[in-house]
Amino acid sequence: MNFFLKISRPFMQNLMNILLDQLLKLRNRHFLIFDIVVFLMTPLLALLLLFNGHLVLEQHIPDLVKDTILFLIVKLSVFWSFGFYKRYWRYASIEEVTYIVMLVTATVVIETVLFNIIQYIPYVGIDTLPQTLPYIDGLLSCIFIGGLRFSVRVVERTYQGHTLFNLRERVLIVGAGSAGVSLVQEMQTNPQLGFYPVAFIDDNPEKLNAHIRGIPVVGDRHQIPDVVKSLQIQKVIIAMPTVAGRVIREIVDICKVTGIHTSTLPGIHEILNGRVRLDSIRDVRIEDLLRREPVQTEIERVSGFLKGKKVLITGAGGSIGSELCRQIFQCCPAEMMLVGHGENSVFNIQQELEQLVQSIKNDGKAQEHIPRLSEFIADIRCYERLKHAFAKFQPDVIFHAAAHKHVPLMELNPPEAITNNVIGTKNLLELAQQYDVKNFVMISTDKAVNPTNVMGASKRVAEMLVLKAARDSGKPYVAVRFGNVLGSRGSVVPTFKKQIAAGGPVTVTHPDIRRYFMTIPEAVQLVLQATVVAHGGEVLMLNMGEPVKIVDLAKELIHLSGYEVNKDIEIVFTGLRPGEKLFEELFITGEEYELTEHEKLLLVKNASRIIPNNLDISVEALLKAAVRNDVNTILFLLEQLVPGYTAKYLQNKVVESAAKNITIVAQQNVKILAKVEPSSV
Repeated sequence: MNFFLKISRPFMQNLMNILLDQLLKLRNRHFLIFDIVVFLMTPLLALLLLFNGHLVLEQHIPDLVKDTILFLIVKLSVFWSFGFYKRYWRYASIEEVTYIVMLVTATVVIETVLFNIIQYIPYVGIDTLPQTLPYIDGLLSCIFIGGLRFSVRVVERTYQGHTLFNLRERVLIVGAGSAGVSLVQEMQTNPQLGFYPVAFIDDNPEKLNAHIRGIPVVGDRHQIPDVVKSLQIQKVIIAMPTVAGRVIREIVDICKVTGIHTSTLPGIHEILNGRVRLDSIRDVRIEDLLRREPVQTEIERVSGFLKGKKVLITGAGGSIGSELCRQIFQCCPAEMMLVGHGENSVFNIQQELEQLVQSIKNDGKAQEHIPRLSEFIADIRCYERLKHAFAKFQPDVIFHAAAHKHVPLMELNPPEAITNNVIGTKNLLELAQQYDVKNFVMISTDKAVNPTNVMGASKRVAEMLVLKAARDSGKPYVAVRFGNVLGSRGSVVPTFKKQIAAGGPVTVTHPDIRRYFMTIPEAVQLVLQATVVAHGGEVLMLNMGEPVKIVDLAKELIHLSGYEVNKDIEIVFTGLRPGEKLFEELFITGEEYELTEHEKLLLVKNASRIIPNNLDISVEALLKAAVRNDVNTILFLLEQLVPGYTAKYLQNKVVESAAKNITIVAQQNVKILAKVEPSSV
């Protein structure tokens, strides 16, 4: 007997595989033949049901033949007219169920009308048949044709599930909300992707023991270790894109105990189109652990503002600039000009956006919603090159994200901070006014608040230039301040990751140093929101939440990398760097803050009224000092321009020469003004 089973089992398995394979090869021409057979049988079956299984009397046969031919013609005509035989049934879903029911209902209505009409036609009538025959016939037709077609889908899933079962990872989904359910649906629909959803974890007690798409909710987050062990889980996926980082941290800590690999969906800010997909799953990042409660941005209002406009983005290849490009693209502007100095970074974001363009075309969406893209390699310090871009593009809106932002490097290279952050901004503002640009948004930093370094002071001067341009032109030109952005260039996160990859140590300047952090997508969404909140001549400040200790950030990154702090990877404190603060500040003395209509945006309502009277003269002097690489004069001028800033390397002996330099520049400006407007001097 065992010998027989041993021989027959492979044979039966091969036979089953052949039958399944043949069923999966069924096409619409095969379904048409099957439908004709069904339509020829269902009137007889319906009559048998109505007669409780008794034999159909000889007197009913002529009318039954007439009825069968009539019903066959009606069904095939309706099904063919509505493209029923052009459907691809391997991916049948609830939409196809509805479609079948609607078509069968239509045939029943037509058949009933014709059935009643023909009864009164002499020599043709089918008065020996029951009036309910069309309804029973329609019900049977729906069951048979729908059953066969959906059996293809069921067989395919069963077949794939059987053949791939041993290759699929047993997955525990944390979060039984819409995101988690979407993931399970995709896993079930595409088993070849290698995921086998076993159970849900959810903290909502109302969902406990419920079954969602056949998957049970087995407990809350605290039961993860027991569930992993009892259900032999191989992978945990956190499907909670809207929760705060605190919750993610707790779940990750619990999962560490199990030793099972943990992945997550990105935060809702990173899912631009709101669609959750399996390819969105990634390893847990520091951004997930520090993300805050999601902010409800008025996407429709921002999209309405940018739709159909020409938008120019400077620093388009940078971390902030490239994310601006992605999110602005979703708002359907007419054109986007990507301006940047680094050709490789501009090329990368251009390629990414081109792929989006291609995917939109492939989806058959309206072509008018696809922004036209152009790239422009330029240094914003080069006025004539920028002028060519403005003349060619004629922008409506400018997002200015180009800047030098490395604090220690700018402390060692003040001329670069001035030429890029100050003069570059000045060039853009002059051209924006010359070419009648309607909106200008500059990305600023919290380091511009009571700055202790050259970078922060240079950004504060750039803010002043924006505010002055807004005051002079009456246009909605604004600056938006926010703190450190996780994952951006210059952030501590990439540095820590490299140090961990090298085996350590991880260097932190001071055990008490704290910084405000945001994720890139969240920061950019709030920048876009600022465009529709501000009226012009203002500084907007993003609500950064609570500051984070850098040493805690380092510890989290070490843990995420699979190491233990001071056992596998050591943390070393190196001391504060030049120009570095222990705590970043958010408020400048004399600025008046008020809430906006958006909870995460603060407005400095009197920002344009605290601009120095000699701003233009001082900026001109800064430019000349930068061209001469005169560091001491730069530091002195910044100290005079920016309240609260003290230049640490200022030498007293150059103060007098710097003052003379300002006088010379002032005299030159007076002479120029005298030639243009002698009556006003």
